[in-house]
Amino acid sequence: MVSRLQYFMFSGVCSLPFSSSVRLSRPCCENQLRCAATLSQKPVIQIPQQMAEKMRKAKLQQRKMERQQFLRKSQEGNRSIPIINCKRKQLNHYLGQSYSKFEEVPLASKGWQNRKAAGDYFTIHGYGGNPAFTHLQKGLQEDFDSLGLSQELLTKIWNLGYKTPTNIQTLAIPQVLEGNNTLIAAETGNGKTLAFVAPMLQQIAQRKKAFRDNYPMNSPLGLIVVPGRELAEQIQTIASSLAEGLGINVELVKGGRTKKLMLNPAVTEPHLLVATIGALSKLTTAGLYDMSLVRHITLDEADSLLDDSFNDSVIRYLSRFPIQGCSNTEEPEPLVMSGVQLTLVSATTPRSLHTILDPIVDIDSVVRISTPYLHHIMPHIPQKFIRVSHMTKAEKLLELAKNDARKGVPFIVFSNSAKASDWVSLYLSENNIPCVNLNGNMTAALREGRFEAFQSGQALGLSCTDLTSRGLDTVRAGHIINFEFPKFMADYIHRCGRTGRVGSQMTGHVTSFVHRPQEVELLQKIEYAARKREDLPNVNANIKRIILSKAVTKDMQIV
Repeated sequence: MVSRLQYFMFSGVCSLPFSSSVRLSRPCCENQLRCAATLSQKPVIQIPQQMAEKMRKAKLQQRKMERQQFLRKSQEGNRSIPIINCKRKQLNHYLGQSYSKFEEVPLASKGWQNRKAAGDYFTIHGYGGNPAFTHLQKGLQEDFDSLGLSQELLTKIWNLGYKTPTNIQTLAIPQVLEGNNTLIAAETGNGKTLAFVAPMLQQIAQRKKAFRDNYPMNSPLGLIVVPGRELAEQIQTIASSLAEGLGINVELVKGGRTKKLMLNPAVTEPHLLVATIGALSKLTTAGLYDMSLVRHITLDEADSLLDDSFNDSVIRYLSRFPIQGCSNTEEPEPLVMSGVQLTLVSATTPRSLHTILDPIVDIDSVVRISTPYLHHIMPHIPQKFIRVSHMTKAEKLLELAKNDARKGVPFIVFSNSAKASDWVSLYLSENNIPCVNLNGNMTAALREGRFEAFQSGQALGLSCTDLTSRGLDTVRAGHIINFEFPKFMADYIHRCGRTGRVGSQMTGHVTSFVHRPQEVELLQKIEYAARKREDLPNVNANIKRIILSKAVTKDMQIV
């Protein structure tokens, strides 16, 4: 039976008037019971609302703290793997460590402007393998067969010991073979020489067939222009090894004997000419070479050839050729690919490349090929930086050189001037450490054979200027010492690239002495990039004069 109170509460479901003598029908009674059961199941507030709000806020605060703690832990990285090891351990940087965009990045070199910092040091450790074999994307073939080279060239490449192409060779060789204007930019020691020499030889072999037995004398089909004699000799050796048996003559033209050649000109069949820009310009002007058959020009170490040292000579010389895609042509469609193919090769590309190349070629006609580690600190080369003083610099150099001599590790010492380079060589030789010197102020006769003496093992050490930092395949070098820290970021990249190269038996390492204010400023940019895993900034050689003159000319034209 339903009580009188329950019936009154749920009388809305039944329209019959209430009477104690009237018995409720069965369906109406069941509906009333269900409503009563539903009412009894509604949640009951067990704590006050104010306290519940406090508990909710406390839980949100706890979650926020947990997120911050997780973020802090992730930013700290793996404490067991240091990437930057400092004398002051609190400034160490670890694998995976990151910094907030609003957080100041701690630098070990921050206080190095003060002379009291002398004796401080830090090391950027290697944390990976040689990036030359780290391919850019999945699906890239890792053999020379797929690059479009002829079977004769493939056989020569295999016989020279090249089994697997590097990433820049995989990307560049097909583009050069297609006849495109190409910019090949990759980290030092990545095998860039083979990336342009092999396709050039294949092109020359095909074009040479058109002449049969009537090939004109002193008329090359291809040019490779370089900034230094030693680099020219090195490329000529590699190209001759590949061209052997293909019927291609590779000739070397370098400074030091141009007057003799003008007086007694040789009559030869140079299909490929490897030359320094100074000697090549003189001999071409004198009429010793006919360049009308040239269809491919390569500028190796293009950043050096286009800097303040060589820019005027290179631009003046290249203006003799109808470069394909030249912006100065009067044709209605200047980008049509007809004329001389241009290939630019370098380990660094200046930010103002468009300004520099404007007199030579339209930048839109150039296919740019680069690798992921371009303008990065090499992940496989340990680099140590030591804050020294004038009093301790020579002593520290001798200590490092003696340590290398004891271990039998060949080393290269870099200086910013020929005078310092000569002094280092004499200083080490007087202390019974065999060392030869090499710099641009030396005559051709004195320079002859210096680099070969180091490469062959006759001398344990090589003291040099940045002349040697460009392109030379110093696979024997196990230790690079920057006795004088470089003035430009590009020079630092090139110097470090003299060790840890493709084909080298040792990874090698770099030690840099730092003490002048401008040296500290450059070092801080390097350290910042290493901690943030970013590109090295301001990768320009000595091109300030070029940029300034271009800007002045542009302003004068506007006026």
